[in-house]
Amino acid sequence: MIKYTRVFITVLLAFIAFGAQAQSTATTSTPYSQFGLGDIDPGYLPQNIAMGGIATAINKINLYNNINPLNPASYGAINFTTIDAGIYSNFQTFNQTGQPSSNNSNFRFSHIAFAIPVSKRSALSFGLLPYSQMGYNNVQTKTGFGSGSSVDTNKTNYINSGDGGLSKAYFGYGFGLGKHLMLGANVSYIFGNLQQSNSIEFPNLYGVFDNEVQKTQSIGGVNYDYGLQYSFDFGDYKTKHLVLGYSASANTSLSETDTYIVSQYTYGSSGTKNVAVDSIKNEQGAKTSVKLPQINHFGISFQNDGHFILGADYTMGSWSNLTIGGVNQAFVNSKTINVGGEITPDINSLRNYFARADYRLGFIYDQSYLNVLNPASGIYTNIKSYAVTFGLGLPLAPNSVGTAFYKINLAGEIGQRGTVANGMVKENYFTLHLSFVLNDRWFQQFKFD
Repeated sequence: MIKYTRVFITVLLAFIAFGAQAQSTATTSTPYSQFGLGDIDPGYLPQNIAMGGIATAINKINLYNNINPLNPASYGAINFTTIDAGIYSNFQTFNQTGQPSSNNSNFRFSHIAFAIPVSKRSALSFGLLPYSQMGYNNVQTKTGFGSGSSVDTNKTNYINSGDGGLSKAYFGYGFGLGKHLMLGANVSYIFGNLQQSNSIEFPNLYGVFDNEVQKTQSIGGVNYDYGLQYSFDFGDYKTKHLVLGYSASANTSLSETDTYIVSQYTYGSSGTKNVAVDSIKNEQGAKTSVKLPQINHFGISFQNDGHFILGADYTMGSWSNLTIGGVNQAFVNSKTINVGGEITPDINSLRNYFARADYRLGFIYDQSYLNVLNPASGIYTNIKSYAVTFGLGLPLAPNSVGTAFYKINLAGEIGQRGTVANGMVKENYFTLHLSFVLNDRWFQQFKFD
């Protein structure tokens, strides 16, 4: 146990350090993150992602204690101190009609979550999760500024970029009420900064100032999640469970402080951007608010302990109600379908390690909240995504007295978002998730004769 614990603590500190550093910089790159609060993270952990993102009706997974912040009612099934920490990597290819394809990759801290049992059927959980990420850089070049010429002599660059992200620190409690019902809730603090800028540059016109409009949003506030799970137990030893689940994220308000700067600048002979020579407008400290939407999750799962899990989720997000600074963001309500499961060939196998491993597979369909307008055609396009997920749960040897258990969770997601129709961007992506899970009886007292 000491060996595993030392490794875990070292990795954990690295995660926390990397995560703290990542709060102020973008860890995504997609043009679809420029809208609203950025690219919203659904809140799945790797073991759930590998099963298509099913989580609403999931608590324990293959007899392991599992932290599931998406439905805090699941904490009522935790009877070991549990720690789950992970990292994430994303590889993307972007295609747009008339433009060359481009590639991008990102790596970031994914999550850190803790759960501590309070009684036989209740537990506390707390941790840090990503809430949204913003990262994009679009450059459009037009020629003939002031002359109408098609040559590049007087070209103009229009640059739109964004950076930053929001994180979610949560504290929750879940408990069992009777033999079959579990209830729970999270109190979360969502915080972070989003920076966006629009620039007009004239690279070939000497003496002409370039212009930039910068907006920084500093966001912070409390949000609430709540949920329930009801299980029907079958079999002689009650090892088969049909679970119905519901959870929701409330439509609370967050505080926002804005900084708005309009400046003029030039480039030096080496091509580096000089310090702004003038600020035409500088507004700092403007107070406003963000009104989050209500998001509802419905789920069902069937589990045969130590053998298999099958499940499905349906999520509805009232994103048409999202307002920032009192302005409705013209989003549409979202719908997401998650289907998946896992199988474990022989959890008690002594000779075949891979028979004890969990094999996971799933599918995700998302009709997102984005309804993007193409100014040239006047056509709105709803941005949808499809993904196939897969993964492994790799158990490690327990400690010598059988009170601590470890598992590595690997998850992959291959998907597509958007379309090349109507001037939109099609994004093909592959994500890889890795997490380490510890189950241990840290607060158990042992008696010796």
